[in-house]
Amino acid sequence: ALLKALAKMLWEEEQKAPGTVFDHAFIQEHTTGYQDLIADIAKLDVDELLEYCCISKADLQEVVDLIKNKTKIIFCWAMGITQHKNAVNTIYDIVNILLLKGSIGKPGAGTCPVRGHSNVQGDRTVGIWDKPDPEMMDKIKEVYGFDPPREEGLDVLKSLKAMHEGQAKVFFAMGGNFLSATPDTNYTANALRQCDLTVQVSTKLNRSHLVHGGEALILPCLSRSDKDIHDGLEHFVSTEGTTGVVQSSQGVLKPISDDLLSEVQILCGLAKATFGQNSKVNWDSFEKNYDTIRDDIEKVVKGFENYNERVRIKGGFYLPNGPREQKFDTESGKASFFVTPLEKKYLNDGELIMMTIRSHNQFNTTIYGLKDRYRGVDEERRVIFMNAKDMERQGLKKNDVVDIYSHFEGVERVAPKFVVVDYDMAEQSVATYYPETNVLVPLEFKADNSNQP
Repeated sequence: ALLKALAKMLWEEEQKAPGTVFDHAFIQEHTTGYQDLIADIAKLDVDELLEYCCISKADLQEVVDLIKNKTKIIFCWAMGITQHKNAVNTIYDIVNILLLKGSIGKPGAGTCPVRGHSNVQGDRTVGIWDKPDPEMMDKIKEVYGFDPPREEGLDVLKSLKAMHEGQAKVFFAMGGNFLSATPDTNYTANALRQCDLTVQVSTKLNRSHLVHGGEALILPCLSRSDKDIHDGLEHFVSTEGTTGVVQSSQGVLKPISDDLLSEVQILCGLAKATFGQNSKVNWDSFEKNYDTIRDDIEKVVKGFENYNERVRIKGGFYLPNGPREQKFDTESGKASFFVTPLEKKYLNDGELIMMTIRSHNQFNTTIYGLKDRYRGVDEERRVIFMNAKDMERQGLKKNDVVDIYSHFEGVERVAPKFVVVDYDMAEQSVATYYPETNVLVPLEFKADNSNQP
């Protein structure tokens, strides 16, 4: 609703001074679907939209005034956008605004989707995905001489269901804290317990190590902060940031144990133990010199020409990015405006909408301390932030202890014993820390089209 209201108010400014707000030259040359989008925008009622998102028109007008005569606009978003039911349509609405402004493919303009994990973007680039890219599979066959699997695998939600139903019997995690990061904590725990074997390659202990299958392995490994010295070389890895920049990452700390292996060593050792002399891949070479891994990535993945040379340049290098060059991989060769439906939320008496947030000293599921300087909360994480008027309607006062319930498709979930905190926020909304209330989030409450939990 907020983004639609912003688009509508920008359109109204364009109506007052045609050609000064929207970049019609860009729209004409590089986009399709403009007239359909404008027809939809024209029907919107800004006051109704703002009522849904609980902000004033004056506040949104400040945003309009800030960007209406600008083209160097960057929209940044993180998991608060991608991890909810309307994630895909919300991102469409973000991109619609940028396209109206001509703010794609220009210096200082564009989209910036911030990923949560340190190299999740790089993983996808080199093929770690449940939907294999046929062109990449062809290159793997060409380089290594075997035909890799081409059928689709399982994403997070499908994997959880397969484990829960006994169809997947081995869970192997490269880092992370799967139990705490996923929704529907009790379902996830039961799914992991159904496995015959669970393996965690980890830099430190976390709750995922406590909930496991019939057999469980914890394989400690070097972190990216640790020096990685073996076979006569000091090694570095390469990572890809959220903006598609690939650069080196080399640890500086002495490892706490001489027995710690790197993730590369662990994977290569497993591969050698599994395939023996029959492997088409030179795992010994990969393990002893990471440059050889990068040499092979260069052979298989587009955009990695002269990989080992360029990754050693300070600041790294950019991977190919079509929209950055105003090239769009669509049937028309142009960017598409999308008309998205407005999903209206109706709450019953006593119901509130909960969002999950992180504290000041938290990164993903890692909590470094119990002092949230952002919100003035000390030594406690089981808190629920509430508007004072909602507290009054619920008969609550500061520091009351409550149980939080969610209801989805007839199933009741509960997170017990949360302390009420009076906070300046929108009415009918509450906030709690992640991951403490993941237990309330049903597995099936996922993003439409992307299946993102």
